Amino acid sequence: MKHGKKYQEAAKLVDRTMQYDTAEAIALVKKTATAKFDETVEVHIRTGCDGRHAEQQIRGAVVLPNGTGRTVRVLVFAKGDKVNEAEAAGADHVGGEELIPKIQNEGWLDFDVVVATPDMMGVVGRLGKVLGPKGLMPNPKAGTVTMDVTKAINDIKAGKIEYRLDKANIIHVPVGKTSFEESKLQENFEALMEAIVKAKPSALKGQYLRSITLATTMGPGVKVNVAKY
Repeated sequence: MKHGKKYQEAAKLVDRTMQYDTAEAIALVKKTATAKFDETVEVHIRTGCDGRHAEQQIRGAVVLPNGTGRTVRVLVFAKGDKVNEAEAAGADHVGGEELIPKIQNEGWLDFDVVVATPDMMGVVGRLGKVLGPKGLMPNPKAGTVTMDVTKAINDIKAGKIEYRLDKANIIHVPVGKTSFEESKLQENFEALMEAIVKAKPSALKGQYLRSITLATTMGPGVKVNVAKY
């Protein structure tokens, strides 16, 4: 992949052979952000897990203390009293059965996270082929299948993010924006790492965290020292 001049200049600031201390890595990532928009700061964690084995799967969620810096649109599948509760809690869209054709046939996807009450999972399950590949399927482990829709919505709006292994056994998650102060990015990063370390599968033999890389949307990757974690 060919990179532009700005990227190449930014890449020169990063020593590719080095694993940086967290604070240094965050400062460097902010320095190498050259885009005209407020880039997202992402963390990419390569694990020693083998996601093909169910007992080595990692999936969960964590609320970042300083939020993600983006507005998250929440869709809630609910019925009865839970509809009013979801609306009062600030859900962007609330509905049930009637949303199925809208999503399936019209390709409506104006939402970033889907929450469902357990009694609605039969309905939501019919959207598996649409929501599954996009990582939008509600899941009890991520706290998005719950009767406490108020807490779920509040957490998501406050900066809750989901993490899970991809096919290459890597976890990719945002921890804020380049406009964030370094201390706030670091607090978010540490909260994420604490959750990831706790999520280590007991069945895993060998090294759990192989590498941790911080990068902005358009910037070069900066390796973080894994030993600390």
